[in-house]
Amino acid sequence: MWEDVGVAACLSLAALGSALGTGYAAQGAVGSWKKCFIQNKATPFLITVFVGFPLSQTIYGMVLMNKVAEAAAAGHPLLGIGILGGLGMGASAMMQGKAAAGACDSLAETGKGATNYIIALGIIETVALFVMAFLLGKVDIFMS
Repeated sequence: MWEDVGVAACLSLAALGSALGTGYAAQGAVGSWKKCFIQNKATPFLITVFVGFPLSQTIYGMVLMNKVAEAAAAGHPLLGIGILGGLGMGASAMMQGKAAAGACDSLAETGKGATNYIIALGIIETVALFVMAFLLGKVDIFMS
């Protein structure tokens, strides 16, 4: 039973963060579009891209989940890795969504800085990548 919790936590907690992150980003996008519409300005398509940034952490959670499931099937229930890995990736997604909401607002207001916003969002993304990569390595150690 416990191995199932670890397996499910990887994906579920990462996806929870993605859901919250995309929700925050979407709120920023809607406000930004409203600002553009009021001013009769074109809406930058990049705002839509910003909303999707936090989705990738769900994929990272799935990758880790598959590895944790493989370890559990081999008799290594990795509850801590599943829960803490999912939380790390989920927190990254949530904070990325908050930053994306700010990027939406800034881009709509100024029409400038897109590259800077993407770099900032990418740095936040790196946290989730580190969590996934380092924990995948830890799972391999348990399985060897």
